[in-house]
Amino acid sequence: MLIFDKRNKMKITFISDTHTKHNMVSSSLSGGDLLIHAGDVSSMGHKHELQKFLKWFNNLDNYTHKIFIAGNHDWGFQTEPEMCKELLKVYEKVTYLQDNSETIKDNFFNVVNIWGSPWQPEFYNWAFNLPKGGEELKSVWDKIPTNTDILITHGPPYGHLDTCIGQNLNLGCELLSNKIKTVKPKIHVFGHIHSGYGYKFDNDTHYFNSSVLNEQYNFTQKPLTVEWDMVTNKIEFLD
Repeated sequence: MLIFDKRNKMKITFISDTHTKHNMVSSSLSGGDLLIHAGDVSSMGHKHELQKFLKWFNNLDNYTHKIFIAGNHDWGFQTEPEMCKELLKVYEKVTYLQDNSETIKDNFFNVVNIWGSPWQPEFYNWAFNLPKGGEELKSVWDKIPTNTDILITHGPPYGHLDTCIGQNLNLGCELLSNKIKTVKPKIHVFGHIHSGYGYKFDNDTHYFNSSVLNEQYNFTQKPLTVEWDMVTNKIEFLD
């Protein structure tokens, strides 16, 4: 259980899209209260890839809580869910979210509600794809509770850190963007569009595209670590 300090602040690190290169990121993870990975832990979601990631993630003892979701490359979580459930039983220090929530709390006084989902609008023939603008995708986002403090999705919402270098085309999900306007999570972390890496704030939600690999799949984009005041929703970048 996370014990929040008297200032109601948490140290959080955001990463995404490690694509089997997680070991390269280790030295950039300074530790804290919570580590969030927003999907694409593998290249194709093979069992051996997932095992290596889970072992690494599980053994990062400098974080109190470690939460991740799958991404469009992480096929195993969609096509072999029972296999993945068995894997997750072995690595008990991590939490996997797939359209469900995790609540971090301290004596029921300080509470952080976290929701995670791997889905995104159709992107070639990859995992966790649903038709763009369709009812299936809308039903996924409709599950997001209104009390969500931290939202984790693999893909970005439309208009937020969702463009590729040299293009003006927004690649994010409009349905997700509409849902966020209603829920207004304090933090939304995602990846998927590697060159969208960065941060923005719209006076309600802090958006983090935490892709650590560039478009050439090289580790050039450092993890994003912040101190977050859960009461005032102010953040301070660290490291």
